[in-house]
Amino acid sequence: MPDSRFTSEEQETGYSVEGFIDKNRDFLFQDFKRLLYNRNAACVCSTDPTLRAMWPDGQQDITEVTKRPLTAGTLFKNSMVALVENLASKEPFYVRCIKPNEDKVAGKLDENHCRHQVAYLGLLENVRVRRAGFASRQPYSRFLLSLGHIALPCGDRYKMTCEYTWPNHLLGSDKAAVSALLEQHGLQGDVAFGHSKLFIRSPRTLVTLEQSRARLIPIIVLLLQKAWRGTLARWHCRRLRAVYTIMRWFRRHKVRAHLAELQRRFQAARQPPLYGRDLVWPLPPAVLQPFQDTCHALFCRWRARQLVKNIPPSDMAQIKAKVAAMATLHGLRLDWGCRRAWARDYLSSATDNPTASGLFAQQLKTLRDKDGFGAVLFSSHVRKVNRFHKIRNRALLLTDRHLYKLDPDRQYRVMRAVPLEAVSNVDCRQCAASARDTAGLPGALPQSSPPLSSYDGPDHPKTQPLVAPKLKTLQWLPVPTG
Repeated sequence: MPDSRFTSEEQETGYSVEGFIDKNRDFLFQDFKRLLYNRNAACVCSTDPTLRAMWPDGQQDITEVTKRPLTAGTLFKNSMVALVENLASKEPFYVRCIKPNEDKVAGKLDENHCRHQVAYLGLLENVRVRRAGFASRQPYSRFLLSLGHIALPCGDRYKMTCEYTWPNHLLGSDKAAVSALLEQHGLQGDVAFGHSKLFIRSPRTLVTLEQSRARLIPIIVLLLQKAWRGTLARWHCRRLRAVYTIMRWFRRHKVRAHLAELQRRFQAARQPPLYGRDLVWPLPPAVLQPFQDTCHALFCRWRARQLVKNIPPSDMAQIKAKVAAMATLHGLRLDWGCRRAWARDYLSSATDNPTASGLFAQQLKTLRDKDGFGAVLFSSHVRKVNRFHKIRNRALLLTDRHLYKLDPDRQYRVMRAVPLEAVSNVDCRQCAASARDTAGLPGALPQSSPPLSSYDGPDHPKTQPLVAPKLKTLQWLPVPTG
């Protein structure tokens, strides 16, 4: 049974004093705990684990604990002082909880029970008092920079709703700023100004300010986002500018270094007779690759010009012929006689045809008298290859009017003559010439010298091997003569 009973607004509450002294008994001094823990008397054994377990605090050395323990009254006093200090630093709010029913059932409202609670809690009297005076009271600084009654160190409440107070007012005091804000909204008649606080009579004033603030928050958020994104973009732009500046200067360095290397390597390019033929071009940077390709082409043209200037005019015709042969036979012959002088009429030369040059000269004179051609364009021993791959020695004579096939074994007797106008084309890649009448002049340059001829050196174009296709046309099979 409780020793005493108190009656509150709703029900009676009982209190009991049983165990009150035990709960509020003072602690023993540390000296007694240490004495009981380390006692060596005959009636008490210091090695008894039970006693040691009862006084574990006695294990501490005397140098570690010297202060006396706080009494229960001192602890209660300190607790009350701390509670009062905490409450003094806050602005208290009283929350009244109304129970809708005693059964703890959702959706059930007991009107009589709720009226009883409202009446005994004094809520109606509190509302009447508030309505009679000013319902809201806030310091000027908190009204500008607070969220209701909770101060925000880095936010704002209503100053954003006035152009004179946003973002920071330049008026003489916060009171003047609040006055300008309320005057702009037309709410100065519902408030009163104190020395340090603003007194608001109707909650309608706060509702109006809150609605105005809610409309402005999205705009301010967009403004802050725009400013922050602009800041991030400017930072990124500065970093890109720094990167591009470094890249630009590095490219300049690479270009200058490459141009200096080119100048160093090509200082002796003007010296004959090579004119820089053996010079190795340095590896250019990627940005200078088109420039170096152009320089390489210009250098080749310049070097060709230097070489052509030293050629006698009498040799220009042969040089042009060699250039045409090089363009035609490129990749088909390893050596096509570019290093020797081309004589054209090899059968009339005593050097190339020492045993039968006289006989060929007589036959050439006879043909000139008969056909009346003017110049000999080409003459040489060839080999005929028929469709059965049998080889016969033949001689080829090309003039400005006819193409002749001669038999060197019978004193260069004419075996066939084709007018030059009847020759449709000369395929130098296959070394074959075909006539419009489909009648060919099969033949090939000899693999070994005929008995009456020892012509040409190893560097003449007719001395290089080439595979002969099976064609019923004039086929050239230049092979080394040994």
